[in-house]
Amino acid sequence: MIALVSSPSFAWPVLLLAGLLEIGWAIGLKYTDGFTRLWPSLLTLASMAGSLALLGLSLKNLPLGTAYAVWTGVGTVGTVALGIMLFGEPASVLRIACIGLILAGIFGLKLVG
Repeated sequence: MIALVSSPSFAWPVLLLAGLLEIGWAIGLKYTDGFTRLWPSLLTLASMAGSLALLGLSLKNLPLGTAYAVWTGVGTVGTVALGIMLFGEPASVLRIACIGLILAGIFGLKLVG
């Protein structure tokens, strides 16, 4: 895996996977019940570790600011979407528009980064 990330073409998919794992740990936090439930807590901690490790690997070939913004953006968009679907959080037009702005920023950074 580490050898693959030395190629710039693999840095973006690795960063995307890191962002997906960030969604996993953010949603996982809701299920840990304050880290009092063993399996949700272990899975959440594993997602945290994996997300950070993959972010670190992607930084070998991507600019820090771009990679961090994309990582947090993917995590934010995915977490909000799952919050709406799983937990009945509000899905107002303004909230969805703001998510669209985050997505536009992610794609813009990918284009220039």
